[in-house]
Amino acid sequence: MARTKEFDPDVALRAAMDLFWRKGYEATSMQDIVDHLGIGRGSIYATFGSKHELYLRALDRYTERFDGRALDQLSRSGPALPAVREFVRLFLVEALADPRGCLVTNTAVECPQDQPSARRVEFSWNGLETALAGALTRARNQDELAAGKDPRALARFLVTFLQGLRVMAKVPDERRMRDAVDQALTVLD
Repeated sequence: MARTKEFDPDVALRAAMDLFWRKGYEATSMQDIVDHLGIGRGSIYATFGSKHELYLRALDRYTERFDGRALDQLSRSGPALPAVREFVRLFLVEALADPRGCLVTNTAVECPQDQPSARRVEFSWNGLETALAGALTRARNQDELAAGKDPRALARFLVTFLQGLRVMAKVPDERRMRDAVDQALTVLD
């Protein structure tokens, strides 16, 4: 007779996501995972596979949770350009408020050679770029953005800038970061 799981895999995955988000992939040992989740090593392997597989699932969970928020915020009806500006400013507030940073950005910095991780990072950034480009296209169509502005190029710039902002937030200088946001938003004028 098979044993029944004595833990909720969804709760365990959220806890693993938090641990990787806080410590990073390399600094998190399998023993750290066992201790943090309060689950035996064998149960972790049987449910999630290797540490790397658990990390990828945690990264997937993170992007499911946070990437949808960007899409929702940027696809609201009404004026689009103010929504983009608000999104960038809110990104700054969140970057300054959370010392863990962004798990996607952290993964890009820590694991650039790991192809499965890199694909997930690229997928997340492409989703953000698409959401921004859609909002900026609406802004141009609503005459909020100059006709000569390229929404896709602006979206790529903003994604790159926002990821850099997340890295800068690791050693935050609020004034520097606010000034940078103000300057970055001038590309939308």
